[in-house]
Amino acid sequence: MADLEAVLADVSYLMAMEKSKCTPAARASKKIVLPDPSVRSVMHKYMEKKNEVNFDKIFNQVLGYLLFKEFCEQTTDDQVPQLRFYEEIKLYEKQECVEERRRIARDIYDNFIMKELLAHSHDYSKECVAHVQKYLMKHEVPPNLFEPYIEEIFQHLRGEPFKNFLESDKYTRFCQWKNLELNIQLTMNDFSVHRIIGRGGFGEVYGCRKADTGKMYAMKCLDKKRIKMKQGETLALNERIMLSLVSTGVDCPFIVCMTYAFHTPDKLCFILDLMNGGDLHYHLSQHGVFNEAEMKFYAAEVILGKA
Repeated sequence: MADLEAVLADVSYLMAMEKSKCTPAARASKKIVLPDPSVRSVMHKYMEKKNEVNFDKIFNQVLGYLLFKEFCEQTTDDQVPQLRFYEEIKLYEKQECVEERRRIARDIYDNFIMKELLAHSHDYSKECVAHVQKYLMKHEVPPNLFEPYIEEIFQHLRGEPFKNFLESDKYTRFCQWKNLELNIQLTMNDFSVHRIIGRGGFGEVYGCRKADTGKMYAMKCLDKKRIKMKQGETLALNERIMLSLVSTGVDCPFIVCMTYAFHTPDKLCFILDLMNGGDLHYHLSQHGVFNEAEMKFYAAEVILGKA
Protein backbone atom coordinates (compact mmCIF):
# COMPACT_ATOMS: atom_id res chain seq x y z
CA MET A 1 0.00 0.00 0.00
CA ALA A 2 2.85 2.34 0.84
CA ASP A 3 4.41 1.63 -2.58
CA LEU A 4 1.13 2.50 -4.30
CA GLU A 5 0.90 5.77 -2.37
CA ALA A 6 4.48 6.61 -3.36
CA VAL A 7 3.70 5.93 -7.04
CA LEU A 8 0.56 8.08 -6.88
CA ALA A 9 2.52 10.88 -5.20
CA ASP A 10 5.17 10.67 -7.95
CA VAL A 11 2.52 10.78 -10.70
CA SER A 12 0.78 13.75 -9.05
CA TYR A 13 4.09 15.60 -8.75
CA LEU A 14 5.09 14.93 -12.37
CA MET A 15 1.67 16.04 -13.64
CA ALA A 16 1.99 19.26 -11.63
CA MET A 17 5.46 19.83 -13.13
CA GLU A 18 4.08 19.39 -16.65
CA LYS A 19 1.12 21.67 -15.95
CA SER A 20 3.45 24.39 -14.65
CA LYS A 21 5.03 24.55 -18.13
CA CYS A 22 1.70 25.44 -19.77
CA THR A 23 0.37 28.95 -20.33
CA PRO A 24 -0.50 30.91 -17.15
CA ALA A 25 -4.24 30.73 -17.85
CA ALA A 26 -4.12 26.94 -18.23
CA ARG A 27 -1.97 26.23 -15.19
CA ALA A 28 -3.79 28.46 -12.68
CA SER A 29 -6.54 26.87 -10.60
CA LYS A 30 -7.27 30.04 -8.61
CA LYS A 31 -7.66 33.52 -10.08
CA ILE A 32 -6.03 36.65 -8.68
CA VAL A 33 -8.55 39.38 -7.84
CA LEU A 34 -7.09 42.89 -7.88
CA PRO A 35 -8.35 45.54 -5.43
CA ASP A 36 -10.55 48.40 -6.63
CA PRO A 37 -8.78 51.11 -8.72
CA SER A 38 -9.64 53.61 -5.96
CA VAL A 39 -6.63 52.28 -3.98
CA ARG A 40 -4.45 54.33 -6.33
CA SER A 41 -4.51 57.49 -4.18
CA VAL A 42 -3.74 55.59 -0.95
CA MET A 43 -0.95 53.54 -2.54
CA HIS A 44 0.53 56.60 -4.25
CA LYS A 45 0.82 58.40 -0.88
CA TYR A 46 2.24 55.26 0.76
CA MET A 47 4.89 54.79 -1.94
CA GLU A 48 5.76 58.50 -1.91
CA LYS A 49 6.52 58.26 1.82
CA LYS A 50 8.83 55.32 1.11
CA ASN A 51 10.47 57.23 -1.78
CA GLU A 52 9.34 54.61 -4.30
CA VAL A 53 7.56 56.89 -6.78
CA ASN A 54 10.51 57.54 -9.03
CA PHE A 55 11.55 56.28 -12.43
CA ASP A 56 14.44 54.07 -11.33
CA LYS A 57 12.50 52.26 -8.59
CA ILE A 58 9.50 51.52 -10.83
CA PHE A 59 11.38 50.81 -14.07
CA ASN A 60 13.72 48.31 -12.39
CA GLN A 61 10.80 46.17 -11.18
CA VAL A 62 9.50 43.59 -13.66
CA LEU A 63 5.89 44.70 -13.12
CA GLY A 64 6.77 48.39 -13.40
CA TYR A 65 8.79 47.87 -16.56
CA LEU A 66 6.08 45.83 -18.30
CA LEU A 67 3.35 48.37 -17.47
CA PHE A 68 5.56 51.30 -18.52
CA LYS A 69 6.34 49.50 -21.79
CA GLU A 70 2.62 48.86 -22.41
CA PHE A 71 1.88 52.53 -21.73
CA CYS A 72 4.51 53.66 -24.27
CA GLU A 73 3.31 51.20 -26.92
CA GLN A 74 -0.31 52.35 -26.56
CA THR A 75 0.23 56.11 -26.36
CA THR A 76 3.31 57.07 -28.39
CA ASP A 77 5.78 55.66 -30.88
CA ASP A 78 8.65 57.87 -29.72
CA GLN A 79 9.77 55.72 -26.77
CA VAL A 80 9.19 52.27 -28.31
CA PRO A 81 12.53 52.19 -30.23
CA GLN A 82 14.35 53.27 -27.05
CA LEU A 83 12.77 50.40 -25.10
CA ARG A 84 13.67 47.92 -27.84
CA PHE A 85 17.22 49.27 -27.80
CA TYR A 86 17.30 48.83 -24.01
CA GLU A 87 16.01 45.23 -24.25
CA GLU A 88 18.66 44.33 -26.83
CA ILE A 89 21.38 45.79 -24.59
CA LYS A 90 20.12 43.74 -21.60
CA LEU A 91 20.09 40.63 -23.80
CA TYR A 92 23.68 41.39 -24.81
CA GLU A 93 24.76 41.82 -21.17
CA LYS A 94 23.38 38.39 -20.23
CA GLN A 95 25.52 36.54 -22.77
CA GLU A 96 28.50 34.65 -21.37
CA CYS A 97 29.83 33.46 -24.73
CA VAL A 98 32.16 36.06 -26.30
CA GLU A 99 31.19 35.04 -29.83
CA GLU A 100 27.50 35.46 -29.05
CA ARG A 101 28.18 38.87 -27.48
CA ARG A 102 30.13 39.88 -30.57
CA ARG A 103 27.24 38.88 -32.85
CA ILE A 104 24.61 40.72 -30.78
CA ALA A 105 26.88 43.78 -30.42
CA ARG A 106 27.22 43.98 -34.20
CA ASP A 107 23.43 43.66 -34.64
CA ILE A 108 22.82 46.41 -32.06
CA TYR A 109 25.35 48.70 -33.70
CA ASP A 110 23.91 48.13 -37.19
CA ASN A 111 20.21 48.40 -36.23
CA PHE A 112 20.18 51.02 -33.48
CA ILE A 113 23.31 53.15 -33.93
CA MET A 114 24.62 53.14 -37.51
CA LYS A 115 21.13 53.12 -39.02
CA GLU A 116 20.20 56.26 -37.06
CA LEU A 117 23.54 57.93 -37.73
CA LEU A 118 23.01 57.51 -41.47
CA ALA A 119 19.47 58.88 -41.16
CA HIS A 120 20.72 61.80 -38.98
CA SER A 121 18.20 60.77 -36.30
CA HIS A 122 20.57 59.52 -33.60
CA ASP A 123 19.41 61.12 -30.34
CA TYR A 124 22.43 60.11 -28.28
CA SER A 125 25.71 61.86 -27.56
CA LYS A 126 28.88 61.57 -29.65
CA GLU A 127 30.66 60.22 -26.57
CA CYS A 128 28.36 57.17 -26.55
CA VAL A 129 29.05 56.45 -30.21
CA ALA A 130 32.79 56.92 -29.77
CA HIS A 131 32.82 54.62 -26.72
CA VAL A 132 31.16 51.75 -28.62
CA GLN A 133 33.18 52.27 -31.82
CA LYS A 134 36.46 52.25 -29.89
CA TYR A 135 35.82 48.75 -28.53
CA LEU A 136 34.26 47.31 -31.70
CA MET A 137 37.22 48.46 -33.81
CA LYS A 138 39.49 46.44 -31.48
CA HIS A 139 37.06 43.49 -31.67
CA GLU A 140 36.47 43.76 -27.92
CA VAL A 141 33.00 43.17 -26.46
CA PRO A 142 33.03 43.76 -22.67
CA PRO A 143 29.68 43.22 -20.86
CA ASN A 144 29.37 46.97 -20.14
CA LEU A 145 29.98 48.01 -23.76
CA PHE A 146 26.61 49.80 -24.10
CA GLU A 147 26.37 51.14 -20.54
CA PRO A 148 26.64 54.83 -21.61
CA TYR A 149 23.62 54.29 -23.85
CA ILE A 150 21.56 52.88 -20.96
CA GLU A 151 22.26 56.05 -18.95
CA GLU A 152 21.06 58.25 -21.82
CA ILE A 153 18.00 56.06 -22.49
CA PHE A 154 17.06 56.49 -18.83
CA GLN A 155 17.58 60.25 -19.09
CA HIS A 156 15.09 60.39 -21.98
CA LEU A 157 12.50 58.12 -20.34
CA ARG A 158 12.53 59.59 -16.83
CA GLY A 159 11.37 62.98 -18.13
CA GLU A 160 8.04 63.59 -19.88
CA PRO A 161 7.27 59.89 -20.62
CA PHE A 162 7.45 58.95 -16.94
CA LYS A 163 5.35 61.96 -15.87
CA ASN A 164 2.66 60.91 -18.36
CA PHE A 165 2.87 57.31 -17.12
CA LEU A 166 2.12 58.46 -13.54
CA GLU A 167 -1.11 60.07 -14.80
CA SER A 168 -2.22 56.99 -16.76
CA ASP A 169 -4.38 53.95 -15.99
CA LYS A 170 -1.23 51.80 -16.24
CA TYR A 171 0.07 53.45 -13.08
CA THR A 172 -3.31 52.76 -11.47
CA ARG A 173 -2.83 49.09 -12.34
CA PHE A 174 0.67 49.23 -10.83
CA CYS A 175 -0.82 50.61 -7.59
CA GLN A 176 -3.43 47.82 -7.56
CA TRP A 177 -0.71 45.16 -7.81
CA LYS A 178 1.42 46.80 -5.13
CA ASN A 179 -1.60 46.95 -2.81
CA LEU A 180 -2.26 43.26 -3.41
CA GLU A 181 1.40 42.51 -2.74
CA LEU A 182 1.31 44.34 0.60
CA ASN A 183 -1.90 42.69 1.78
CA ILE A 184 -1.18 39.13 0.71
CA GLN A 185 -1.90 36.59 3.44
CA LEU A 186 -1.00 33.08 2.35
CA THR A 187 -2.28 29.80 3.75
CA MET A 188 -1.89 26.15 2.78
CA ASN A 189 -5.02 26.57 0.63
CA ASP A 190 -3.02 28.74 -1.77
CA PHE A 191 -0.82 25.76 -2.72
CA SER A 192 -1.28 22.25 -4.08
CA VAL A 193 1.19 20.23 -2.01
CA HIS A 194 2.70 17.15 -3.66
CA ARG A 195 5.35 14.59 -2.74
CA ILE A 196 8.20 14.95 -0.25
CA ILE A 197 11.44 15.86 -2.06
CA GLY A 198 13.67 16.22 1.00
CA ARG A 199 13.92 15.80 4.77
CA GLY A 200 15.74 17.72 7.47
CA GLY A 201 16.19 17.87 11.22
CA PHE A 202 13.06 19.99 11.79
CA GLY A 203 10.75 18.85 8.98
CA GLU A 204 10.30 18.05 5.31
CA VAL A 205 10.51 19.77 1.93
CA TYR A 206 7.60 19.26 -0.47
CA GLY A 207 7.11 20.02 -4.14
CA CYS A 208 4.13 22.37 -4.45
CA ARG A 209 2.27 24.43 -7.02
CA LYS A 210 0.83 27.89 -6.34
CA ALA A 211 -2.86 27.87 -7.16
CA ASP A 212 -3.19 31.33 -8.74
CA THR A 213 -0.09 31.24 -10.97
CA GLY A 214 0.54 27.51 -11.41
CA LYS A 215 4.24 28.01 -10.71
CA MET A 216 6.15 25.21 -8.98
CA TYR A 217 8.04 25.83 -5.73
CA ALA A 218 9.71 23.90 -2.93
CA MET A 219 7.81 24.22 0.36
CA LYS A 220 10.03 23.78 3.40
CA CYS A 221 7.84 22.93 6.40
CA LEU A 222 9.46 23.15 9.85
CA ASP A 223 7.56 21.38 12.63
CA LYS A 224 7.09 23.75 15.58
CA LYS A 225 7.08 20.88 18.11
CA ARG A 226 10.35 19.51 16.77
CA ILE A 227 11.91 22.98 16.84
CA LYS A 228 10.87 23.42 20.47
CA MET A 229 12.05 19.92 21.51
CA LYS A 230 15.48 20.47 19.95
CA GLN A 231 15.66 24.10 21.15
CA GLY A 232 16.09 25.24 17.57
CA GLU A 233 14.13 28.51 17.75
CA THR A 234 17.23 30.61 17.08
CA LEU A 235 18.26 28.41 14.14
CA ALA A 236 14.80 28.66 12.55
CA LEU A 237 14.68 32.43 13.04
CA ASN A 238 18.19 32.88 11.61
CA GLU A 239 17.26 30.79 8.57
CA ARG A 240 14.20 32.99 7.98
CA ILE A 241 16.31 36.16 8.29
CA MET A 242 19.08 34.89 6.00
CA LEU A 243 16.62 33.73 3.34
CA SER A 244 14.96 37.17 3.45
CA LEU A 245 18.32 38.91 3.01
CA VAL A 246 19.49 36.85 0.04
CA SER A 247 16.06 37.02 -1.60
CA THR A 248 15.88 40.83 -1.79
CA GLY A 249 18.86 41.42 -4.07
CA VAL A 250 19.57 40.59 -7.70
CA ASP A 251 18.60 37.03 -8.61
CA CYS A 252 21.52 34.63 -8.49
CA PRO A 253 21.34 31.25 -10.27
CA PHE A 254 23.56 29.67 -7.61
CA ILE A 255 21.49 30.38 -4.50
CA VAL A 256 17.98 29.35 -3.47
CA CYS A 257 15.74 32.37 -2.82
CA MET A 258 12.60 32.58 -0.69
CA THR A 259 9.46 33.96 -2.35
CA TYR A 260 6.92 33.64 0.49
CA ALA A 261 6.82 32.73 4.18
CA PHE A 262 3.84 31.95 6.41
CA HIS A 263 2.91 29.68 9.31
CA THR A 264 0.11 27.36 10.37
CA PRO A 265 -0.72 26.34 13.97
CA ASP A 266 1.88 23.54 13.78
CA LYS A 267 4.33 24.45 10.99
CA LEU A 268 6.59 27.23 9.71
CA CYS A 269 6.52 27.28 5.91
CA PHE A 270 9.16 28.75 3.59
CA ILE A 271 8.31 28.83 -0.13
CA LEU A 272 11.60 28.50 -2.02
CA ASP A 273 12.87 28.19 -5.58
CA LEU A 274 12.44 24.64 -6.83
CA MET A 275 15.84 23.29 -7.84
CA ASN A 276 15.21 20.21 -9.97
CA GLY A 277 18.89 19.29 -10.09
CA GLY A 278 18.98 18.40 -6.40
CA ASP A 279 21.48 19.75 -3.89
CA LEU A 280 25.10 19.20 -2.95
CA HIS A 281 24.21 16.48 -0.41
CA TYR A 282 22.36 14.52 -3.09
CA HIS A 283 25.28 14.77 -5.52
CA LEU A 284 27.75 13.69 -2.86
CA SER A 285 25.68 10.67 -1.82
CA GLN A 286 25.05 9.56 -5.42
CA HIS A 287 28.23 10.69 -7.09
CA GLY A 288 30.81 10.15 -4.37
CA VAL A 289 33.96 12.22 -4.04
CA PHE A 290 34.33 15.15 -6.47
CA ASN A 291 37.47 15.61 -8.52
CA GLU A 292 39.39 18.91 -8.40
CA ALA A 293 37.63 20.49 -11.39
CA GLU A 294 34.16 19.70 -9.98
CA MET A 295 35.18 20.99 -6.56
CA LYS A 296 36.33 24.29 -8.08
CA PHE A 297 33.02 24.58 -9.91
CA TYR A 298 30.90 24.12 -6.76
CA ALA A 299 33.18 26.39 -4.73
CA ALA A 300 32.71 29.11 -7.38
CA GLU A 301 28.92 28.70 -7.18
CA VAL A 302 28.99 29.12 -3.39
CA ILE A 303 31.22 32.21 -3.64
CA LEU A 304 29.02 33.80 -6.33
CA GLY A 305 25.92 33.00 -4.29
CA LYS A 306 27.34 34.86 -1.29
CA ALA A 307 28.76 37.78 -3.30
